[in-house]
Amino acid sequence: MNLEGRTALITGASRGLGAALARRIASEGAKVVLVARGEHELEAVASEIRAAGGEAFAVPADIGDKAAIHGIAGIAAAVAGPIDLLVHNASTLGRTPLRALLDTDCEDLTRVLDVNLVGPFRLTKIVAGSMALRGTGLVIHVSSDASVNAYPTWGAYSVSKAALDHLGRVLAVELAGFGVKVFSVDPGEMRTLMHAEAMPDCDPDTLTAPEDVAARIVSMVTKSDGIASGSRLEASTWRAP
Repeated sequence: MNLEGRTALITGASRGLGAALARRIASEGAKVVLVARGEHELEAVASEIRAAGGEAFAVPADIGDKAAIHGIAGIAAAVAGPIDLLVHNASTLGRTPLRALLDTDCEDLTRVLDVNLVGPFRLTKIVAGSMALRGTGLVIHVSSDASVNAYPTWGAYSVSKAALDHLGRVLAVELAGFGVKVFSVDPGEMRTLMHAEAMPDCDPDTLTAPEDVAARIVSMVTKSDGIASGSRLEASTWRAP
């Protein structure tokens, strides 16, 4: 996908990987719609992109709130046009410190699933439908190694990411022939606030910068014609086809 003149919607874009992706995608010539709960942080990222000559629009919203989804899609289309690239990056760990599943409140699990799985599903229903009608589009699910490995105390997050991976695989099969691709990306361990909250004793110097991961994911986007829909990719081992 050539990003020049395209429109991208990125959730969780106020910091970390989401912000890095927004900057990188904008630098490739795409209009970017940024979604996150933190209004001031979100607008700061959008302002930075505009100052660098890009087009960016901030849409403060909670992806885990059912009532917000149609508003997100409607505002994005109104200010930036039809979405060509949808990046589901917003995530929550749930309550920290992390705890075993049997110590996890049902309400906490529900919140993690709403943000990490159900919210992306709702937004994809709206956006990918438009993509299919136009015969073009790409949906990316930001996953985790926790989706394929069982780590103690990471249960709620792991369950949500495993389900998100499979959601992508099913969507890929159902959208085959409509010009819409879906794939998941494991970004690896990054130097982010989320990682610090989950593993406060980890040395940040051992972690990958979000900007480096963003560059690899954007490379995947630009080379997506050579990627099979439904794939699960790892940023750390990515090599362009």
